[in-house]
Amino acid sequence: MSAGEAHGQAEAKAENAAGAVKDTANQALDKAIDATSENEGQAQLRKEEAPGIIQQTGEQVVNMAQGAYDGVKNTLGVGEKK
Repeated sequence: MSAGEAHGQAEAKAENAAGAVKDTANQALDKAIDATSENEGQAQLRKEEAPGIIQQTGEQVVNMAQGAYDGVKNTLGVGEKK
């Protein structure tokens, strides 16, 4: 094998390796884009659900406070109709 042939083979191998690296990088980029899109969708869904969750939590706090208030009134005998 001559020096020219060896150089040509080395060049071909380098091009193949570079192509494989590009393919791997493109696959990784595609996966990253897919993951980002999925995360954005989940974030949007959570953003849309948040007001409802906050409303429910607020109602639960009000109900618990009312229950505690009524419990204290009953314990002290305040507000009972006789």
